[in-house]
Amino acid sequence: MSPLQGPTVRLRPPVPADYPLLYAWFSDPRVVAPYDRYVSESYDGFVQSMGAPDDDPTSLAPRFLVERAEVPGAVGVVGHFSPHPVLETIEVWYIIGEPAVRGLGLGREAVRLLTDHLFRTTSVERVGATCDVENLPSSRLVEGLGFRREGTLRNAFYHHARWHDVHLYGVSRAEWSPPPSPT
Repeated sequence: MSPLQGPTVRLRPPVPADYPLLYAWFSDPRVVAPYDRYVSESYDGFVQSMGAPDDDPTSLAPRFLVERAEVPGAVGVVGHFSPHPVLETIEVWYIIGEPAVRGLGLGREAVRLLTDHLFRTTSVERVGATCDVENLPSSRLVEGLGFRREGTLRNAFYHHARWHDVHLYGVSRAEWSPPPSPT
């Protein structure tokens, strides 16, 4: 996969030199939690999961690292997968791993670039996202991109010793507004 460039964010595929940082993020409950399930796995298991082919629709491995265009170094990751064997939809996910850059719009631009890439390079008619109903920053991110809240799955996700409701979001190809070209 080629890198994707936006006005302030660059997305590039991860390489083995990135794995220690990614493993640190995914192993840190302060990064993954409070809105997602925290499961510690071995570094070897993590590396093995990173080896999934780019075209594996079920892989939850990060597809791109998020970097600020003007500053080298990863600040987050984005990915996508097919959540259902029959429904023709792709789900996007995202994590800004560096707390100091959260809230600066980098995640929003990264998800915008990824969603545009998926509509340009696949025949999918819908891109979706889910988030814990308590994760207001995530809801604002996808809603700000034009994703519509399509429903709520009650008691759909168990983490932190309780059941959580999850909002379903989606945007169709006809509704999608591609990002502006980099200047």
